[in-house]
Amino acid sequence: MEMTGCYACEREAEFDGLPRYERVAVDEHWRVVHAVDCALPGWLVLLPRRHVESMAELSGAEAASLGGWLVRLARAVEVVTGCEKAYVAQFGEAAGFAHVHFHVVPRGRELGVELRGPKVFGLLRAGERAVSAEEMNEIGGRVAAALGELR
Repeated sequence: MEMTGCYACEREAEFDGLPRYERVAVDEHWRVVHAVDCALPGWLVLLPRRHVESMAELSGAEAASLGGWLVRLARAVEVVTGCEKAYVAQFGEAAGFAHVHFHVVPRGRELGVELRGPKVFGLLRAGERAVSAEEMNEIGGRVAAALGELR
């Protein structure tokens, strides 16, 4: 998918009209979404609400809350999906996706060895195998509820 702009910022500009899976949880600095065009239910993405392309550009407030968000999301993913652990990764290299974002990826027992570690990114750009919008919305609601309970 070739993009000329920033996908995260384009979606942020439409915040009030976004589906549940694009606004799973939000605060003044961060927004949590379910990964789109992904074949793995529960794959979340944490992104800053303003445009930054490097972790070094995060404000003090964004940086101070980042660790808390990642730990809470990992816990929520484990509760909601029943996975053994949650991977956390940040690259931001794909065209249109240079905006800093953190993947919080459920790694369950059923995930084959050939898709473990960084190879899990083979489950993106899933096309017909992608998790449906309905399922992403349902998972988003469950993650939001889990986050509320994990405070």
